[in-house]
Amino acid sequence: MEEGIIFSEKQKFRQWWLWLIFLVLNGTVLIGAFNQVVEGKPFGDQPMSDSGLLISVFVLLLLTVLFFILRLETQINDKGIYVRFYPFHLSFRYYPWESINKVKVRKYSPLMEFGGWGIRLGLLTRARAFNVSGDQGLQLEFNDYQRLLIGTHKPDELKQVLHTLGRDQE
Repeated sequence: MEEGIIFSEKQKFRQWWLWLIFLVLNGTVLIGAFNQVVEGKPFGDQPMSDSGLLISVFVLLLLTVLFFILRLETQINDKGIYVRFYPFHLSFRYYPWESINKVKVRKYSPLMEFGGWGIRLGLLTRARAFNVSGDQGLQLEFNDYQRLLIGTHKPDELKQVLHTLGRDQE
């Protein structure tokens, strides 16, 4: 990682409704698995095998842990922009300023433009996005005209940093 970071942001999936869904799903499956495997009471009208139910519990818990550790990290310095979507990107992806044609902070529609949050490919635009929540992002257009949108919860701070670096284009 380069020195002299002047902007840094870490974002996680912390939407209350997402964790409510995980809580209800995990609770239902865990109680059902306990009742079926330990107490011998079938879980549902057409219960799956005990091993299938235990595999389902494991997969659901693994998915919950994955969402808990997922994070989007963005760093900017005078050399360029660094971004990673951990744990899918173990190291930062580096985008030097020389490879970026345009950069701006903008409001966007995660559902309409990218079909949701995460590591996304635009439905109509074929642009890529890394986002976890919200509707503000740093739009990069590269010299080869490919685009990447990086979600942010700090749009005003990001605009100030781009202005300080002489990179604002609004």
